[in-house]
Amino acid sequence: MALLKIEGGKTLKDLYEIRAALQPLNIELAHWPVAETTEKTAQVGALLAADTLNDVQKEELLQALDDKFNEQKKTYGYQTRDLVVLHPQVPKLDEMLKIFDKCHFHTDDEVRYIVDGSGVFGFCMLDSKQALLTVEAGEYIRVPANTEHWFVLDDKKRIKAVRYFTSKEGWVANYTGTSVRVSP
Repeated sequence: MALLKIEGGKTLKDLYEIRAALQPLNIELAHWPVAETTEKTAQVGALLAADTLNDVQKEELLQALDDKFNEQKKTYGYQTRDLVVLHPQVPKLDEMLKIFDKCHFHTDDEVRYIVDGSGVFGFCMLDSKQALLTVEAGEYIRVPANTEHWFVLDDKKRIKAVRYFTSKEGWVANYTGTSVRVSP
């Protein structure tokens, strides 16, 4: 379940309290249990459990999750989706993640539906504090365009996340130079 740590020592575990704390940034957070979404079959369970997936397996998993994508297309106009699969055996993983761990924003929404593993979004709050939101399997997050944030994996360094796009060009990181003061 999501966990929000706010600079200064406050920690929130209740989904409704977390939503309220993130509301000034218009961040949307929802709990979408993967088993309910996929009518979890043995094959889908095996795909979720596997460290690596080839392109055919990724598409199979995406198709099992397309009910949520179709809902989001209607609501937000997303056009495409993909599946990012990260784990400790990914070559040069730490180098790859360095483009996400600095404060930045995108000109498009950053949307992820976490279907396995976990990660941590950092946010620059309106009161100048910073906050860390741990997201796990079954959680959906929509970070609106132009919202200053960063992303890191937790110690497990394992995540499978469906990403929704109106255009992939909008996901270019625009770095702000703001220092990250909090870490997981």
